[in-house]
Amino acid sequence: MLDTASVGRRPGSMRAVHRVVTAPRRIGLDMIAVDEGADVDMDLRLEAVSEGVLVTGPVSAPVSGECSRCLEPFTDGVEIFLTELFAYPDSTTEATTDEGEVYIVEDDHVDLEPAVVDAVGLALPLQPLCSENCPGLCSECGIRLAIAGSEHSHDILDPRWAGLAAKFGMDPSPGTNRENTEASTGTEFEEK
Repeated sequence: MLDTASVGRRPGSMRAVHRVVTAPRRIGLDMIAVDEGADVDMDLRLEAVSEGVLVTGPVSAPVSGECSRCLEPFTDGVEIFLTELFAYPDSTTEATTDEGEVYIVEDDHVDLEPAVVDAVGLALPLQPLCSENCPGLCSECGIRLAIAGSEHSHDILDPRWAGLAAKFGMDPSPGTNRENTEASTGTEFEEK
């Protein structure tokens, strides 16, 4: 809650406010959020306008999440620029908007929590990544490709060819060599 009494109601009057508050609960999405108890840094300007108090300024906080590609936990930060009008009670703005569509100045105080929660939720990615070039997981064995190395591979026969390989008695498993193929099919390959 911020006290707006010192700003007054004369349009154009303003006051700068810097606050560091702790997040009262987890703020964000399923895979990435500002954790409960994290420091939220707000460097705001409160300005009286004809319909209420306009609150603007950067808000930043640390976030922790799980990478949507490799599923590893990571930490980062989020910074939003808050621009929100808090309408005076019985103002035209308050009277002409549906309940819950505009924030209200109550007893010369504004509650920033709902505005920050909404803005952070919109700023965070739906599919967070630990890094922009995260290679993710191997689709065959599930190992993290970032630690697997460039030599990581799997020799897998395309299932569409498995029936043909079986018809000619070829072993569809990896490691089948030319001699085994010649012996099982009874044919000889000509070198060219």
